[in-house]
Amino acid sequence: MESKEMVKIAYAALEDKKAEDIRVIEIKDISIIADYLIIANGSNSSQVQALVDNVDEKLSEAGVSNKRIEGSRNSSWILMDYNDVIVHVFSREDRLFYDLERIWRDGKDISKEELGI
Repeated sequence: MESKEMVKIAYAALEDKKAEDIRVIEIKDISIIADYLIIANGSNSSQVQALVDNVDEKLSEAGVSNKRIEGSRNSSWILMDYNDVIVHVFSREDRLFYDLERIWRDGKDISKEELGI
């Protein structure tokens, strides 16, 4: 499956569970680790886990398996690695603290409209 299609599925899964401030950053021209990063946050630990579970379920249904998921059920930052797409799900506080958007500012922000969602 093409990485952009994976991003669309993950984005929709995050929206479905009311993720806050979903950001997609295209990094394929600046890094070899992935084509896209998706960053989102939940308002509490239960929502963070629901976001993670829904993304994994929807991508799995589409035939995409994760390479690894880092973080436990009670974590405030969970990283989901799908090879060309990496999904970061944070608590509000940890997202502000780690500020991945700043770290990856050389990447290209991709809007929901550009994704065709």
